[in-house]
Amino acid sequence: MLSFEFLLTSLVVVLIPGTGVLYTVATGLFSGKRASFIAALGCTLGILPALLASSLGLAAVFHTSAVAFQVVKYVGVVYLLYLAWQMWRSPSPLQVAEGGASGGFSSIAVKGFLLNILNPKLSIFFLAFLPQFVPGAAENALNSMLLLGAVFMLMTFVIFVMYGFLSSLFAAYIMKSDRAGVVIQRIFATSFAALGFKLALSERV
Repeated sequence: MLSFEFLLTSLVVVLIPGTGVLYTVATGLFSGKRASFIAALGCTLGILPALLASSLGLAAVFHTSAVAFQVVKYVGVVYLLYLAWQMWRSPSPLQVAEGGASGGFSSIAVKGFLLNILNPKLSIFFLAFLPQFVPGAAENALNSMLLLGAVFMLMTFVIFVMYGFLSSLFAAYIMKSDRAGVVIQRIFATSFAALGFKLALSERV
């Protein structure tokens, strides 16, 4: 069931930069290694609702109901633009204390979770992606879908943690220069806004 084709395709999909990668990298740069780990965890957990919806067939609603798709899509757009504005207007790079206040880490995890749960195309992606790798003779297709999804989530978490840890290595250099920190911060803010506009223009597939 866990074919080489599935693992390779999943790896390529996970490696492609998206909102989750962007958020984890930004967190690693401005908040450090521990915070990037929490961001990766939040983004990965945000995949779970889409996986369950796809496995149970609920994601098909987005194919048949334009209203449902548009509602979730525009909530996601507003949230991305909110994150972009929040990062843009911050007078200094976002930071979480090295000690790691539980409230700060909780906020990071929730933001990562919402980034994925408010992306309607994620459910559609799983609905189109996972069934391709479920054997036709499988006795329990639901279990097969859940297993494939769990492996995909594990790969996502590992890759995101790597992205976050690598970005955190540059944090010390950025924090030495307030100007560099603000410039990079606004680049990320612009990127979040661009992803928001891209989502707004997206259509059901």
